[in-house]
Amino acid sequence: MSLTLPMYFSCPYCMAPNDVEVDEVNDIDQEQTVDCQICCSPITLTVTTNFNDDIELRVEQENG
Repeated sequence: MSLTLPMYFSCPYCMAPNDVEVDEVNDIDQEQTVDCQICCSPITLTVTTNFNDDIELRVEQENG
């Protein structure tokens, strides 16, 4: 059994598709900075849950 969930998002700079592995237990309500897999720009990711306890990613330009 995998402890991570693959999630996908678009880069806020170049709109390229990116993926990230999310730990469903430890990453909730955490913020991390990752680089776009295409243009290498810094992206701030925040892992949250919605009212149905589904995991969601909030993606923003770093310092934006």
